[in-house]
Amino acid sequence: MTEALGYFLSSWLDWQMLLLTAAGTFAGIYIGAIPGLSVTMAVSILISFTFKWDVHHALALISGIYLGGVYGGSRSAILLNIPGAPSAIATGMDGYPLAKLGEAGQAIGLTTVVSVYGGFIGILALALAAPAVSSLALKFGPREYLLLAIWGILLVGSLSGESLSKGIFAGALGALISCVGLDPMTGEQRLTFGSLQMSAGISYIAAMIGFFGVAEVIAQLHELNIKAIKQNVSKIIPSWALVRKHLPLATRTSAIGVVVGALPGAGGDIAALMAYDHAKRTVKNPSRPFGTGAYEGLVAPESANNASVGGAYVPMLTLGIPGDAVTAVIIGALYIHGLKPGPLLMTETPDLFWFIVGSLTLANCFLLVFGLTGIKIFAKIVETPKPVLLPLILVLSAVGAYSINNNPVDVYWMLGFGLFGYFLKMYGFQVGPVILGMILGPLMDRSYRQAMLSTGEDVGLFFTEFFTTPLSAIILAALAFTIISQTGPYQRWRNKGALKAA
Repeated sequence: MTEALGYFLSSWLDWQMLLLTAAGTFAGIYIGAIPGLSVTMAVSILISFTFKWDVHHALALISGIYLGGVYGGSRSAILLNIPGAPSAIATGMDGYPLAKLGEAGQAIGLTTVVSVYGGFIGILALALAAPAVSSLALKFGPREYLLLAIWGILLVGSLSGESLSKGIFAGALGALISCVGLDPMTGEQRLTFGSLQMSAGISYIAAMIGFFGVAEVIAQLHELNIKAIKQNVSKIIPSWALVRKHLPLATRTSAIGVVVGALPGAGGDIAALMAYDHAKRTVKNPSRPFGTGAYEGLVAPESANNASVGGAYVPMLTLGIPGDAVTAVIIGALYIHGLKPGPLLMTETPDLFWFIVGSLTLANCFLLVFGLTGIKIFAKIVETPKPVLLPLILVLSAVGAYSINNNPVDVYWMLGFGLFGYFLKMYGFQVGPVILGMILGPLMDRSYRQAMLSTGEDVGLFFTEFFTTPLSAIILAALAFTIISQTGPYQRWRNKGALKAA
């Protein structure tokens, strides 16, 4: 126990690692806030610079960038309605309306606190429950991932206002767009219409920037003469009463983030989505209706996506399986430094495990400090006159889209999706489900093909095993409940029960 504590505190007591963790967290926040500059890309570039570094110094910097980047996406989502990362899409649903009400400072302050809280829960789960959570993740096969992806599409539908059908249509449209390109199993072209450019597929980041950034710019052209709302940033640090009120919700959604983060390939975007849906279903008296500036709509996704960081480390360290794209890159970094992530890592190099736990804890502390600073400067973005702000957003969106692959085609996709997104908004469709459908589509496609192959392409056996496999049956039941809970009779029954309780 004493040795573990020493390993845990090693990053706290070495001034070089202290500075590297702080620098990584600071950089991660601002990289994450820029659409198109993903945390995965930042960590990937970083690996090449840390080749000759000591592995502890490299991991200290990576821990800071990872945690800071996951949080950073919320800032642009709140202030501009352009999520810096897919995990911040759900945050923008209530964060941006709060900024339009002049409460950007309070929104970012609350987001910071619950993100740090979720981060601590994720780290605690990593330290205490790594073997248990990783064993649960190991039981997930292609069939379970297929159900998880379908469930995600249905959850997307529940986030789309009053119309479930419009939400499911938007999610399915995103899944269809994700099929464009080369078939992952056969290498044949799909939906490319003979175009060589389309065979590379469509970047969901370019689509995300277009649907949220360009579409918002076009929509705002109707309101050029409306004076910008003065943001109240005099009170950034949220009151203890406000934080305490939302701690139970943050605790529940952080647990969701840990479990989803530990599922290989799931990541913070699915965790945030499920957490937001959980909040909509369980919070009976939100501060405002969801989608119009409810604080609960910030608390749920932001606590979940930061908690998923600790969860994503669990399968990486104990099984050698990446929890998301960033941990896949970290696995590469460990191999470069002569280490082999997997079951023997914790027994052969316990110092590394406890060092990672300590550096993540330190990065989470820095996140609280840096997350509550610079908000006044950020809030000025919203107060900028629209004739100045809108062209600037358009330019930054183009730069972000181009920087993905250094390909001008991504800029064209961004502009096309921006125009398409504008028309979707005009007809009452939400654009968030389209992006999340693009993210979940490849998982659904790959899992279906693998599950079908595992049964020898026996259709009857394929469907039968959904009911005979315990884990599949549980997820299928949750999926069925999601559908039933969106029906009119269930909603009337629930409202009737709420009135009786009152």
